[in-house]
Amino acid sequence: METQPNPSVAPISARAYKALPLEERLALALREHLSEDERLLILHHEQWMQVRCYFARRADLAPNEIAVLLDDQDHVIRLCIAKRPDLAPLQAARCATDHNPNVRYAIARNPALSDDLREPLKADPDPLVRRAAAKTPRPPRITTRPGQAALIRS
Repeated sequence: METQPNPSVAPISARAYKALPLEERLALALREHLSEDERLLILHHEQWMQVRCYFARRADLAPNEIAVLLDDQDHVIRLCIAKRPDLAPLQAARCATDHNPNVRYAIARNPALSDDLREPLKADPDPLVRRAAAKTPRPPRITTRPGQAALIRS
């Protein structure tokens, strides 16, 4: 994945990034083009779950960014990742065995999950996960607003 630099914005330090108000961080996470430095700041220094969630829903995430977000302690971030159509087989398998039923629910309908990994979800302890696994996989929608990155929606 190639990121396009934003010549109108000087590189920002981690300290300066952490001082940004929430609204500016949200706008940055949704901005259409992010530099590699901006992506790394959001990925490794963001403390607000809402900003991380917006970033996790970006359709243009690189495989290494997806891997980092899949390790997030917050299940909401892993839930955003579980909806992605571009998950690698091992990433989809991780979502299918996540301890949080909301993540398992999201991956149960994802076409990226193989049938042999979807089958055990039909016997999941959570009834909503079982129901989702029994349904036909459904690709996520991708939406874009002017000036913003394409986002994966369920």
